[in-house]
Amino acid sequence: MDCRPACAACCIAPSISTPLPGHPQGKPAGVACAQLDVDLRCRLFGRPERPAVCGSLQPSAEMCGARREHALRWLAWLETATATTS
Repeated sequence: MDCRPACAACCIAPSISTPLPGHPQGKPAGVACAQLDVDLRCRLFGRPERPAVCGSLQPSAEMCGARREHALRWLAWLETATATTS
């Protein structure tokens, strides 16, 4: 499955615990990544600075659904379901 144009749900909904350009402490869940451009495309795609977690998240029918809103909800649910408490 290919990514939906102008979706960027995977660059907004999940948290990123490792540093990346624009987010030296990582990115909180629900916050748009600083590396999204105006077309909602990743400026780090294919570059070594891109976090491994981003490269490992692959689009799927279950995650992406038929619309961007589905992907945002599904990823937010996954973020909550996998969150660790301190």
